[in-house]
Amino acid sequence: MATVPSDVAMAPPPQHCLSRFPVLDTRQLDEAREAVTRVYLDHTLTAPGDRLEMTLNAVSDKRFTLGYLTYRSRAKLVMPPTEDNYHVNLTVTGQTAASRTDGQRETTSARASGVILLPDQENTVRWSQDAQQLILKIPRHSLEGHLAGLLGHPVHEVVDFDFGIDLAGPAGSTLLASVEFLARELDRPGGLAEMPLAREQYEAFIVTQLLHAGRHEYTDELTAAPDPVRCSRLRPVIEYIEEHADEPLTPQELAKVGCMSVRTLHTSFQQNLGESPMSHLRRIRLDRVRAELERSDPQRTRVTDVTSRWGFYHQSRFAQQYRERFGELPSETLRGSAS
Repeated sequence: MATVPSDVAMAPPPQHCLSRFPVLDTRQLDEAREAVTRVYLDHTLTAPGDRLEMTLNAVSDKRFTLGYLTYRSRAKLVMPPTEDNYHVNLTVTGQTAASRTDGQRETTSARASGVILLPDQENTVRWSQDAQQLILKIPRHSLEGHLAGLLGHPVHEVVDFDFGIDLAGPAGSTLLASVEFLARELDRPGGLAEMPLAREQYEAFIVTQLLHAGRHEYTDELTAAPDPVRCSRLRPVIEYIEEHADEPLTPQELAKVGCMSVRTLHTSFQQNLGESPMSHLRRIRLDRVRAELERSDPQRTRVTDVTSRWGFYHQSRFAQQYRERFGELPSETLRGSAS
């Protein structure tokens, strides 16, 4: 098995992520093991002389748990199969050396590589003293159901990801940047933590990006160009968008309405309408916002109240999109309704 280099000096203090969601700071090995077991998975934990300075911050939502973990010690974790969850370990500082029961071994390094722990494998991971990770715990039903929606057919077995995941290539670097952006937004007051619709959509994007960044038996099928459908097949989807534009629609839901895969949905919208399904939805919502502003009393109405009802939470980005479509700011539309 690969080994992690020994440490010469104490690692610098970690730059904590997800500080709004603390789980535990401790120097007690038993407390550290219990906390990681509670949030992630059962395991045995050892460290030289039982010395560590562990920090765990974590937050869970509909699709997955996102956490930040560091031990500031050359820790070793042995983790039996979870059966129910995938774990994605994204190393952001330091190194880890990992192995699993099928014989695969990987060494991860900061911002260059990570590992995916499968539900049906025992895994051993050795941390360098300066290692810090962002870790996703994704339930099987969440990841496999999401993949089934992308492919347009059921996925019943564990997705056999390669052990290692490249975080330096195009897909992997986008995955890492997306997870780090989510962590920053969840830490930020007024960020995605307070925007359930936007957060759910962004988490779905992260799962999609993981499926593209990691190699598995569905990779070729996932990346193959789907055959588009005729415009008449899109009519039920377009009508559904019109009728439910004020609801938290997702590509997966729209694909089910059209009885097609998410990839076919995207390709068909692009070829028939020249835009993605979510761009089409955004355009419909912009039209609804404008119509509501035009008939509203500017003395009693705030633009932000109207926009949030239609799923727009980032006000500066919304204002830019609104001006590009209508040639004026939403506040100008609202003031014009009084004349």
